[in-house]
Amino acid sequence: MNKDIAEGKWKQMKGKIQQKWGKLTDDDLDRIEGNREEFAGVMQERYGQTKEEAEQEFDRFRDSDI
Repeated sequence: MNKDIAEGKWKQMKGKIQQKWGKLTDDDLDRIEGNREEFAGVMQERYGQTKEEAEQEFDRFRDSDI
């Protein structure tokens, strides 16, 4: 899935993301705006994940049925 599609799905994903990762704030999600690298950075800050782990989480979640 390319970046444009991911960003387009972002609004649909935000609520589900907050359910799954409760430490992410509205401000975090506004900053991320569907950007995989931003997501990875926030996940590193909030959950102590590596960049690779966070990117894999993003990909799995993005590609799942929302």
